Amino acid sequence: MHKILMIDDDEQLCALVCKSVGAENIKADYCHTGQSGLRKLKETDYQLIILDVMMPGMDGFETLARIRQETNAPVLMFTAKDDSLSKVQGLRTGADDYLTKPFDMDELLARVLSLIRRYTRFNQKEEPQTLEFDGLTIDLNQRSIAAANGNFTLPPKEFDVLFFLAKNQGKILTKQRIYEEVWAEPYVYDDSNIMAIISRLRKKIEENPKDPKYIQTVKGIGYRFNKEA
Repeated sequence: MHKILMIDDDEQLCALVCKSVGAENIKADYCHTGQSGLRKLKETDYQLIILDVMMPGMDGFETLARIRQETNAPVLMFTAKDDSLSKVQGLRTGADDYLTKPFDMDELLARVLSLIRRYTRFNQKEEPQTLEFDGLTIDLNQRSIAAANGNFTLPPKEFDVLFFLAKNQGKILTKQRIYEEVWAEPYVYDDSNIMAIISRLRKKIEENPKDPKYIQTVKGIGYRFNKEA
């Protein structure tokens, strides 16, 4: 399922757009300030960002400049009617497309789908077959690991959790995102499975499971594979 992020201070519009793209099997997150949008970008990979120019505090242009430091995902900007200066500034700052308010929802959906298709087509990458870290090798073909504690063929869920964390090295991954990615079903707010798997993985890959080198706990949020590993 594709994921998009909408940053707009119009709460009703956010709800309407999220409902509309949901009918196209696109999951949408939304927030109402540039700062909160940038925080979400550090937690989740999005295939598209919808961004309003006019927002309190950090405006759309400053937010866009910061977004371009985090991701090359396409950005669709909302501008005011007949505001040609905003359109030009947005495109020069790194926006991929723009739409003037008010707009037709069918046109928005068409642009969203087109931008996502273009982005995913040009960013398709083969899954790496092995991941190498300091003292740890993860083999996708054998679904196994080589670590200081020995070589192990991992059970399916253990391997999937480890591989997902490792290929997103340095990113903070919420428990919800890990669950939805590995179990491929809606998150049910039961973290016991994830916690148990992390505990078993640490015993296998960490020299000192109580002071982990690879899988770090981000208190109150989730986990991160150490970017220094």
